Amino acid sequence: MGRTLQQARIAAHRTVDELSGSTRVRVPIVHAIEEDDFSRCGGDVYARGHIRMLARAVGVDPEPLVEQFDAERGGRPAPTPAAPMFEAERIRPERRRPNWTAAMVAAIVAVVGFVGFTALDGTGKSTKSNDVAEGPTPGTKPSPSKKTNPKPEPSESAIAAAPRDKVTVKLSAIDDKSWISAKAHNGKLLFDGILLKGDSKTFQDDEQIDLILGNAGAIELFVNGKKVADEFEPGQVERLSYTQGDPEVG
Repeated sequence: MGRTLQQARIAAHRTVDELSGSTRVRVPIVHAIEEDDFSRCGGDVYARGHIRMLARAVGVDPEPLVEQFDAERGGRPAPTPAAPMFEAERIRPERRRPNWTAAMVAAIVAVVGFVGFTALDGTGKSTKSNDVAEGPTPGTKPSPSKKTNPKPEPSESAIAAAPRDKVTVKLSAIDDKSWISAKAHNGKLLFDGILLKGDSKTFQDDEQIDLILGNAGAIELFVNGKKVADEFEPGQVERLSYTQGDPEVG
């Protein structure tokens, strides 16, 4: 496998440094892979990603090489169970917002009615004993009332800055690097490679975006302008699909 990549690189008249610069795979790792040493890759998931990137860069079909890699290691690991995999595809139903205007009008009417009722003695006549407002006791100073200025919470509409007629997915590698793959609704490959720590990628499609995260625990995920609050484990492989609207991850 490594010999095949090395011969293809030489045939393409590319040096290891040039290949490293175009694929962002470090020079020592390129040398190691060409010698069939995958211990520097950081795991099988990253090794597959490196093989794909290097093969494409030198004009070789990566799939036979990846299949050879898996066969030499006892086969590809079992896929993620179907239930948690496809729960991410659910779209949160649109919640009906409470009618605050109607609630405020009802509250005002209730307060006015209560005040009007307490101003009467129960027979429809105004009481005289309550005409004089009670003031503070002589010799005492009224305590100043405390004013509070509550800060309004940001609405979801202010957070969701992404276009509503498209699917927008932003991935950021926060804690570690991660191999990711992103496809559009028609199967077009948008990205397949390593997202290094501190890097971000944004993908957009009219209908749907499918993701594979090789190290999901290292990724911070925003979908349609909203952060996906799901706690993935480090090294966990996740397959996710998102469409228009608010995301909901199982």
